[in-house]
Amino acid sequence: MSWRGLLAGLASLCMVSSMANAAITQQEWAEYSARFVSAEGRVVDDGNGGISHSEGQGYGLLLSFLAGNRPDFERIWSFTQRELLLRDDNLAAWRWDPNEKPHITDLNNASDGDILIAYSLALAGAAWKEERFTTSAKSIATALGRSSVFAHQDKLLILPGVAGFGKDVRPDGPVVNLSYWVFEAFPVLDQLGTGTDWTQLSRSGVSLLEEASFGSRKLPADWISAEASPRPATGFPAEFGYNAVRIPLYLIRANIGDKELLRRLRDGMTKEDGSIVLVDFSSGKETAVLRDPGYRIISGLAACVLDGRRLPKDLQTFAPTLYYPSTLQLLALAYIREERQECL
Repeated sequence: MSWRGLLAGLASLCMVSSMANAAITQQEWAEYSARFVSAEGRVVDDGNGGISHSEGQGYGLLLSFLAGNRPDFERIWSFTQRELLLRDDNLAAWRWDPNEKPHITDLNNASDGDILIAYSLALAGAAWKEERFTTSAKSIATALGRSSVFAHQDKLLILPGVAGFGKDVRPDGPVVNLSYWVFEAFPVLDQLGTGTDWTQLSRSGVSLLEEASFGSRKLPADWISAEASPRPATGFPAEFGYNAVRIPLYLIRANIGDKELLRRLRDGMTKEDGSIVLVDFSSGKETAVLRDPGYRIISGLAACVLDGRRLPKDLQTFAPTLYYPSTLQLLALAYIREERQECL
């Protein structure tokens, strides 16, 4: 049974035990970790000045788990505990800069980082029968639910961070980021017994994605005011940007079968050659064209799910480029190997 057996019950997980059967190969993880994971377990965002952040630590934990590499998982978790879990609410400070003292330059949390960390710990705790991972996962998820998940109008939403996004501090609040909905994590977090309705949060995220259709390409903005009808939030670039490009991948990895939504997103973000476009909604112009395999694999995977097309050969081979697209490519490849081998 794959790690997705967790969705049928954490306690009954039967995990593949050898790295040879892992969703990410030993060579792929070795190349990724050599490039982006320091000896102390810090995941380095080399496209963002070499900083680290809670999102990166969460991705590092998830990828090392999918690679079946417990020593590296332990190393990344150790750094995360020691350097980021410094707040008094069991959430992680989001930004760590190697060139600053103290290294934490923003103590606010980022909810996607907290979700990824808790999710990875829950997977590892069940697979490796390690109670301390499960306990930490529950602690983080419980804290996040209490501080950041809230009812608004007819939806359950999550703040991108505890501070700065709520309706009490912004005239257009609450502000949300739909790429922070890590849909595949919610069924697992639901089983931790945190007191938060993660299933309803997932449904609300899909509903909000259906409503958030901006510009001629009908794409969501990275930052959205949910005060009334969804609209790009003030004070942020009104764009479909680097945050939102991962939304289709998250939907697919969670096996959310809303093909109409997925097709709208895929068609809006993809050029004829399979590259991904970032779009400014104010002008309607493309602000960037992303040709890295880690971005193109998202539209390639969507084409397989929607239309039965096989993934182009050049996207099936992993070679690290920058932290973010390399992460997305490994997540896509892991999913394809476990759930969509017909894409290969």
